[in-house]
Amino acid sequence: MRFTSIAAILAIVPALVMSSPIPEPEVAERALGQTGSYTISGLGARKKQLSACGANDLDLAIAMLEYVALSQQPDLLAAVILNFLSPRTDKMSTDYKYGDGKTYDSANFGVFKQNWGMLRGSTGRYKGKTANDYNTGAEMNSNLCLDISLRHESQNFYGESKWFAGHRNGASGLSNPNTQDIQNYKDAVYAQAGLPTPAGGSMYVDKFTLL
Repeated sequence: MRFTSIAAILAIVPALVMSSPIPEPEVAERALGQTGSYTISGLGARKKQLSACGANDLDLAIAMLEYVALSQQPDLLAAVILNFLSPRTDKMSTDYKYGDGKTYDSANFGVFKQNWGMLRGSTGRYKGKTANDYNTGAEMNSNLCLDISLRHESQNFYGESKWFAGHRNGASGLSNPNTQDIQNYKDAVYAQAGLPTPAGGSMYVDKFTLL
């Protein structure tokens, strides 16, 4: 009888535990976060300045994406996301280190950070210049309309795909334009611009609301 009673009690205990309400811990009320688009002071005015000089959506996307540390972002789609999240990427300006810290044909100028090697090889303004003349390109840092005009002229000379290749990887990109890295970069620019990818993919990222 004694063993039977103990067994009966043990059989009842799980049922009691299951039926007893367990108090839930108090959860602090979540503060509402911001979602969707946001306003970056002065960016709309900067966009208008570029547009007034003939910039198109692709130009704006290239300029905006340049301020993501692309060399530190192996995933270019992650770079695009960072471009939406970090105010430091939204300048479309030329307040970076002179020449982008580079010299000769590798030196970069203007809001697009165009390299001197491509500029002197594709534009009438710099035709006949040498690698040693790279400081001439600094005029693009203070002449926005010239900067945009030269980008268009350079792209027309090389063709869009080759221009992207050289812009991404310099001379090595011009000689070997079909790498995955270059395609990723081009797709990222198109995503930033809110355009279908050149390869016909479905990647799409909404553009900023610029006010």
